Amino acid sequence: MRILSVTSEAFPLVKTGGLADVAGALPLALERQGIEVRTFLPGYPGVMAKLDGAGQSVHEFHSLLGARARILSAKVAGLDLLVLDAPELFDRPFGPYGGPDGDYDDNWRRFAAFAKAAAEVAAGAIPGFRPDLVHAHDWQAGLVPAYLRYYGIPTPSILTIHNLAFQGYFPAHVFSWLDLPPQAFALDGVEYYGGVGFLKAGLANATALTTVSPTYAEEIATPGGGMGLDGLIGTRAGALTGIVNGIDDRAWDPATDPLLAARFCADDVSGRAANRAAAEKAFHLTADDTPLFVVISRLTGQKGIDLLVEASDELVAQGARLAVLGTGDPTLEAAFLGLAADHPGRIGARIGYDEALAHVMQGGADAILIPSRFEPCGLTQLCGLRYGCIPVVSRVGGLADTVIDANIAAINAGVATGVQFQPVDAGGLRHGIRRALTLMRQPDTWAMIQRQAMAADVSWDRSARLYANLYASLLPEGSDA
Repeated sequence: MRILSVTSEAFPLVKTGGLADVAGALPLALERQGIEVRTFLPGYPGVMAKLDGAGQSVHEFHSLLGARARILSAKVAGLDLLVLDAPELFDRPFGPYGGPDGDYDDNWRRFAAFAKAAAEVAAGAIPGFRPDLVHAHDWQAGLVPAYLRYYGIPTPSILTIHNLAFQGYFPAHVFSWLDLPPQAFALDGVEYYGGVGFLKAGLANATALTTVSPTYAEEIATPGGGMGLDGLIGTRAGALTGIVNGIDDRAWDPATDPLLAARFCADDVSGRAANRAAAEKAFHLTADDTPLFVVISRLTGQKGIDLLVEASDELVAQGARLAVLGTGDPTLEAAFLGLAADHPGRIGARIGYDEALAHVMQGGADAILIPSRFEPCGLTQLCGLRYGCIPVVSRVGGLADTVIDANIAAINAGVATGVQFQPVDAGGLRHGIRRALTLMRQPDTWAMIQRQAMAADVSWDRSARLYANLYASLLPEGSDA
């Protein structure tokens, strides 16, 4: 079976969020299922640098939505890559989607060209490679199923929704530049509230839809969680599957992790003490045995970080400490820097992202706080489980699907792995923190929860099997793929 994975980012080549982790790890897990995956990426400067001149040109476009481009083939970090080398579109000095002044004005053109090129690959543009199925990720690849449909390319497609909040909506005038027939600007095509909706186009035209947890699949079909697309998603309910994400359990393995101050395993967690000390030093926290909570997150309203601002004073009053690593809303960044100044030694904040420090925090803290208002899947709670850093999470989306709440029944059954809370407001978060602190005061119970957390299967293996089965179900009968 040959799959073309179309994604705007993939770890370790380019990353702004969880999409990159999924797009980087899933192909490797599918490979273990005997499935060949080629990952199609834009040629951002960072991606081109990692190719280091080793990419082989396998196809050229004289005019791809007006830009000269070519496709390079290479293998990097175990990923079999196809890279769209189009300097006019992707050779930008800042991030993949924008810079200090906001999103790039021509993102519609950049990712339409990317999607059109992917459709041409599906049609056989590259000698010796014609995929059996195209797997498109998020709005940046949302036009791929539309190009397949309107160009008469019979290759089946899947669109995975990683976060419905990001939809790729652009004014109607861009349609004339997309190289799509006039009939595509319609309710069952790319038209969306009078403009062009990239994600909507994928939802309407993909053969099948997936999202990154079963609970999120239910939430996005409701007015409260559908963000204007619940009606369309409801009509496609039979084509929608929720498959929970995994993490790369080789990169996130406390027994072998080179980024940790000390390694450890479920049978001997003594190495967590060295990581705790390293985290305390990094955040200028008082070194003591009081509970240590951490946050590793984008600092945004979606992530519920404003709720933590409200709850932080009580967290300190309860005798706990807090370390926050992240970047995002300037108001929230300033709020945590202010809290750190108000509570020296008890709250620390680092604005930015540091991969090594994130590993150390997971490896040394007692608990990780994830108070998201909505969360398609989430990955930091999976890392927390793997490292015995107990997740305290809102009961939404993938958080509800991956963390088993430490209620009395779960504790007695020996299956609890974390703490869930509702409602998703400051009061609910405070209650979740108090529950976690109560459990920490019961060392045997806390140790049991930690063991159960570290034993949880957070790998891609089960999810890769589900994707493999879904792929197979979409191929024509009699296919030898």
